[in-house]
Amino acid sequence: MSPSSLHRLPTPAARLDDVLSELAARFASTAVAHDADGTFPHDNFALLHRYGLIAQVVPAAHGGAGVGLAEARRIIAAVAGSDAATALVLTMTYLQHRAIGRADSRWPDAVRQQVFRSAVEQGGLINSLRVEPDLGSPARGGLPGTVATRVGDRWRLCGHKLYTTGIPALRWLAVWARTHEPEPRVGIFLVPKPDAETPGIRVIESWDHLGLRASGSHETVFEDVWIPLENAVDIRPPAAWAPAGGSQADIDANADQQAWMVALLGSLYDAVARAGFDWIREFVRERAPGSLGKPLATLPRVQESIGEIAALLRVNQVLLDDIAARSDAGAPPLPADSGLLKYTVTSNAIRAVELALQLSGNHGLSRHNPLQRHYRDVLCSRIHTPQNDAILTAAGRVALGV
Repeated sequence: MSPSSLHRLPTPAARLDDVLSELAARFASTAVAHDADGTFPHDNFALLHRYGLIAQVVPAAHGGAGVGLAEARRIIAAVAGSDAATALVLTMTYLQHRAIGRADSRWPDAVRQQVFRSAVEQGGLINSLRVEPDLGSPARGGLPGTVATRVGDRWRLCGHKLYTTGIPALRWLAVWARTHEPEPRVGIFLVPKPDAETPGIRVIESWDHLGLRASGSHETVFEDVWIPLENAVDIRPPAAWAPAGGSQADIDANADQQAWMVALLGSLYDAVARAGFDWIREFVRERAPGSLGKPLATLPRVQESIGEIAALLRVNQVLLDDIAARSDAGAPPLPADSGLLKYTVTSNAIRAVELALQLSGNHGLSRHNPLQRHYRDVLCSRIHTPQNDAILTAAGRVALGV
């Protein structure tokens, strides 16, 4: 099947299904090796660009498809079912494209157009760099240690970021930093990364985690990196970044962005669990121990566990379809409700793979089978913001009215 300009026109469902099916098979064929070696799947992103899938969320006015959340999550789920690390990097690019493509985005038009043009024409990826060794996640509060100093008509950026997912292939780095001013402002400084030799950018290849091993989530150090003045794309007083600290437009944008983040990450980890479900169903149909004389699938306790997994994944489907439909209709849920959806969907995904492991025994933990990889990947869902303690604390406060 030859690629077409999927990024320029809305894609017929059947055509997109064919493309996703083809790519999923290709990604699955290399996922084991990338996971084992911790290597970044550059070829996957070349294919995603070839078929126009990197630019799907880019607004149509900028050459993309301008798809909504329902379509974006369908793409992420299809990719995640074969290679979760690839899906995570694509998810982060989709989230950035959504944030800067809204009509109320504060980004300068010229800078925004550069990002979109690179996605459409070159498959340029973008991600937000926020977590730091001392600060931790900005969602927990505090000023970043990464500092931007204005010198004439440029900014000089210095700092150290952790977990910079996709850094081996990112074209743009949306860096969370504070200004070097008497009253510091905080926000996003866009750093171009055209190649591995960008002056002042140093990547420490430290990513060696249990799951999502091929995501290239290394550390990135900025040592006197110079960017144009207009690349301070969104800087504000710290209080203006609080959930209710900005204008009504900011509050609405936050709700929309939270819904997209929860739905895409939820779809990713739900897809990982579904891949595990596919494997365990095939396993119990084929596995027939000599002591039993028939397949495990004939046992009532196995059927009950398979039914429990099906129930967990059915709940996920309903919740994810609902948040996508509401968001595409312009009525995303409140951030606290989106958080509860993330908690439920990811908890269900983890539980589903745990049940599959219980049914498979040692077979599921063998590195020759994919179930152990799905389990390691799905556990990473607990780490993404908002994290479970923050979600439940916020929900508790709402319930108690405090």
